[in-house]
Amino acid sequence: MAPSYVTSMTDPRTDDPPSSTGTDSLSVLARDVVTVVAVVAVVAALLFGISGIWPPFVAIESGSMEPNAEVGDLVFVVDEERFAPDLAVADTGVVPASTGANDGHETFGEPGDVIVFAPDGDPAKTPVIHRAHYWVEDGENWVETSANEEYLAGHDCEDLPSCPAPHDGFVTKGDANGAYDQAVEYQYADTNVVASDWIVGKASVRLPWLGHVRLLFGSLVAGVSALAAFGVGPSIRR
Repeated sequence: MAPSYVTSMTDPRTDDPPSSTGTDSLSVLARDVVTVVAVVAVVAALLFGISGIWPPFVAIESGSMEPNAEVGDLVFVVDEERFAPDLAVADTGVVPASTGANDGHETFGEPGDVIVFAPDGDPAKTPVIHRAHYWVEDGENWVETSANEEYLAGHDCEDLPSCPAPHDGFVTKGDANGAYDQAVEYQYADTNVVASDWIVGKASVRLPWLGHVRLLFGSLVAGVSALAAFGVGPSIRR
């Protein structure tokens, strides 16, 4: 008897090559990641190019600059010597309120520049954002020569460690505060006269509420540093 042969019929559908869907998905994902990183890098470079400092954004933590800058606002900060008008003091790039009041130079609705600085020049301390009110020179009795008596908290020069001025610099104040930072101790910014090399930058643009993201997630948000506008007076709610 002739042997029986079995002819195997192959389903043509099983002859297709393995699917490349998984590889294609990984390629698309990798391309998207590279694109996002490139876009972020370009934006970061652009912001740094405009600002001159990094990070260029600060989030306001407390209310001493209210109502002109409120808790949770995001502020774009530029190097103090950039875009400096002729009104600026010496080589500081900063226009104090005493000058701005006469020449129409305003920041956040009031005369003068709003500066970001390290209290007493200590980089370990949380930076402060307050308005520069006027420039004083080394040895100057600024209480007598420049101060508004309303913002001295009842003090005379002999009461204050910052008077006479131990060096050239700015007398500062939060817009919502009842006294100059240099007129009280252990309150407000708690700093001496602000020397020019203590200044981190000048406030340029305020973006309402966007800083809440930074305040909520803290250090998880890159490129934004925490910033305190210290020392709200007793009648101001934080």
